[in-house]
Amino acid sequence: MLEMKEACEKCTTPTAKDGEARICSFECTFCAPCADDMDGICPNCGGELVWRPKRALDV
Repeated sequence: MLEMKEACEKCTTPTAKDGEARICSFECTFCAPCADDMDGICPNCGGELVWRPKRALDV
């Protein structure tokens, strides 16, 4: 199961479970504006940042 991190790793903006965030294959998490600023590339591993799937609020 994906670890749903609660904040962007770059700017610390909260990333709600049902909100928009982007992750790499190592589950590094960034808000959409930061991911766009980094051209969709994770600064930690160099992998692609993709839209994180949304999870039901009660899970």
